[in-house]
Amino acid sequence: MTLYERFAAQAALDPGQIAVVDSELSLSYAELRAAAEDLRDRLAAAGARPGDLIGLRVPRGVAVAVGILGILAHGCAYVPLDPAYPAARRELIAEDAGVTVVVTAEQGTRRPDVVVSGPRAVRHETPPDVAYVIYTSGSSGRPKGVFVGNEHVLALMDAGNKVFGFGAADVWSVFCGYGFDVSVWELWGALLNGGTAVLISHETATDPRAFIDVLQAEGVTVLNQVPTAFDYLLAELAARGERLPALRYVMFSGEAIHPPAVRRWDDLAVAAGATLVNMYGITETTVHATWHVLAPDAGHGWPGTTPIGVPLPHLEITVVDEDLRPVPAGTPGEMLVSGSGVSHGYLGREDLTAARFLVRDGVRAFRSGDWAVRDAAGDLHYIGRKDRQVQIRGFRVELGEVEAAIARHPLVAQCAVTVAANRHGEPLLTAHYTRCGDAEVTGAQLRAFATGVLPPQMVPMAFRAHRSMPATPNGKIDLAALDGAS
Repeated sequence: MTLYERFAAQAALDPGQIAVVDSELSLSYAELRAAAEDLRDRLAAAGARPGDLIGLRVPRGVAVAVGILGILAHGCAYVPLDPAYPAARRELIAEDAGVTVVVTAEQGTRRPDVVVSGPRAVRHETPPDVAYVIYTSGSSGRPKGVFVGNEHVLALMDAGNKVFGFGAADVWSVFCGYGFDVSVWELWGALLNGGTAVLISHETATDPRAFIDVLQAEGVTVLNQVPTAFDYLLAELAARGERLPALRYVMFSGEAIHPPAVRRWDDLAVAAGATLVNMYGITETTVHATWHVLAPDAGHGWPGTTPIGVPLPHLEITVVDEDLRPVPAGTPGEMLVSGSGVSHGYLGREDLTAARFLVRDGVRAFRSGDWAVRDAAGDLHYIGRKDRQVQIRGFRVELGEVEAAIARHPLVAQCAVTVAANRHGEPLLTAHYTRCGDAEVTGAQLRAFATGVLPPQMVPMAFRAHRSMPATPNGKIDLAALDGAS
């Protein structure tokens, strides 16, 4: 079955149950199905063909669920074009994906509309069951699209249900924007189990006070958080003395957990019945790959690492050396992920797909580039990236892409980006640059330039001008020396 077929079967079981809700609108399963099928018919009338990649550009809310379901009902795949991203970024993604049909918000209403943005594009070769293409940061300076199929999402959700026992009584907050693949877990966790998805607006997601009000009013039982966002939520809960008694699960992903926050949550008894779970995952292996229940002493046990536990039931993870040979417990290595969650690969990037996606003993596997160590009990502990990739607010950011974007400014000669943590443990980017000749360009000008071409999480917080870049003996920019250079 496809995702839409599974949703339709669930809708038939209890059509009157509330499926999705936001600050202005709620739809039952029957109403959501009818809205999705209306959109499906309008896509067909606009000339969209099953298998096409359809852009999705709507504000966060119920329209996101209608848009996704309508696109899938027509046998197409959605490509997130988040309105929060700069127009240049959306245009780059749409061009790379060959998107010419876009689902957007009808002006003056919340009803999704279909816009044909140009002549019918030459169709990319796509897998027959592709559900979405999410773009991640690319080290070459351009984002890359990851093909994920219906089968991969269904395998993830079935595995999650085996571990966590989600059901029709659960109320999920869809906290993440639909350009971030944790939103896949949040939305389908509700809709495939007969539960309710509470779609959180961008404004509410960035306002802990308003977010707490929604969590309480809707009786949210499953909350997914990036650790940095959780820190701000926890601070507000502590300041207000509030509780969230309905919560069953708090699930972390996207960044290393902050052990002091876990301990403080326990001390405050915010939700006595809630289980805190750390989940590690990769877009290429469909959102989540491992899970680990967090105790108040989380993080103690393997210095300098984050506990990520064991694979979900549909995946296997082998820790390997550079020759892809398994290493023994206690020895760091790269995580090689295999199983039914491993996606189809990269859109239009056959060379990169061949390098990162392998077939071993007849099973498809993905080279994660993430380093970990397995302890004697079999639990995995995350060490970090093998390359120059970082996680910022849950998003994967290639520093090379940030550098390439800023270096395109006509007055910038060189750019290098470094990372440091603030007092909350949140990684912050600093862009170091040299000017072309005697040209004058300020950090404020470069920030405005970067904001116009990069999504918010990739715009550096600080810009530092240098007369020249410090160099290593082999002539490369000495990143370690940058912060001390002038």
